[in-house]
Amino acid sequence: MTVNPQQQDHPPTRAILAFLTIVAGTTLGLAGIDLVLPSVPFMPQIFGTTQATAQMVLAAYVAGSTVGLLLFGSLASHFGRRRLFIASLAAFALVSLASALVDDIWALIGLRLLQGAAASGSAVLAPGLIRGLFSELGAVRAIGAMGSIEALVPGLAPIAGAWLHKAYGWQMSFNLTGILCLAICLLVFVVPSLLPHIGRKQGDAPSSYLKVVANPTFLRYGLSHALILGALLTFVFSAPAVIIQTMGGTIEDFILMQFIGVSCFIVSANLAGNLVKRWGAETVITAGTCLSLLGTLLLLGYALFGVNDPMHLSALFWVLNTGLGIRGGAGFVRALTASHGDDERASAIIILATTGIAAVGTALVAPFILMGLTALTIMVVAIIFPAVILILAIKPLEDNGEEQAPVIGQE
Repeated sequence: MTVNPQQQDHPPTRAILAFLTIVAGTTLGLAGIDLVLPSVPFMPQIFGTTQATAQMVLAAYVAGSTVGLLLFGSLASHFGRRRLFIASLAAFALVSLASALVDDIWALIGLRLLQGAAASGSAVLAPGLIRGLFSELGAVRAIGAMGSIEALVPGLAPIAGAWLHKAYGWQMSFNLTGILCLAICLLVFVVPSLLPHIGRKQGDAPSSYLKVVANPTFLRYGLSHALILGALLTFVFSAPAVIIQTMGGTIEDFILMQFIGVSCFIVSANLAGNLVKRWGAETVITAGTCLSLLGTLLLLGYALFGVNDPMHLSALFWVLNTGLGIRGGAGFVRALTASHGDDERASAIIILATTGIAAVGTALVAPFILMGLTALTIMVVAIIFPAVILILAIKPLEDNGEEQAPVIGQE
């Protein structure tokens, strides 16, 4: 990773340690859903409630995250990123530990709302913090590496959560995340170099979400990223039902497809920095976007003319994952650059757009799920196609340093 040359007080080792600290915080927040997931089916018996009420433990976390994304995106205008990042981790830790102490389901649901809001702070702040540590090429590599680590969470966290629940009870998932987040806060307090003073956003940054969304260059990168990732999530959320109910497959077929897809994403995301160095960010973003569309068209072609064998999905789904991996880091960094320093609002918009697109796409395809792979792939193609239009129709950023240097030394 290449350290930002304008930040001489952030030597490579220090920048990498800061990056690892940031990723640890974001990963714990991301695990807030998946670690708890295996305990939810047991909560009706534990708390003497219904399964529908127990599901609110998950829904409250998602709702809190939505509010938190917008809140932290705005708070970053007034407080230093470092201070806000640590505060969000501390709040997440305290609410997690409090959640393990309750004996009422509605109290737990209320705390989960707060926990989700606190967890979103690290997600919103991390990209801006990383961009402040590294050059643009280094940030592409760092965000690609962070995405690779985060891609493992939905697969590994439920396994860990199931083991924790069986061995120590439902409270342990909350206790573990709380203790680990407090440990990060304590380490940063004792060893401040783990998270340097990276500073606030630039003073000329847009002062509202509307100004960011109204910027067509931001939409070129940010919305296209959200469309591709949202389309991929729509496919993943719907694929188990399609595979089992319409293709005669099993959950193992879905797991194999996911394993190959996530592996290809991780490899391509970590190679993206080298591709950017050789070919330039715009070429890589365009190629990754077109490859993502190609991947969905291959899936649609198979749905229309293939033999409906779920095993074949593993040989096709990786193309979409690879396209996202190639363009993901560069596209996200360019989206932040296009926001003219309003990194946190830009990050919040991209994350909210991604989850919204995935939710709407999954809901729209649900009534047609028994039509099988054809209905699902038509929906995915319809989501990704506008991303290609955005990339081709809107003028890109210049490669001559429109990115502004962060402000160093502000808390």
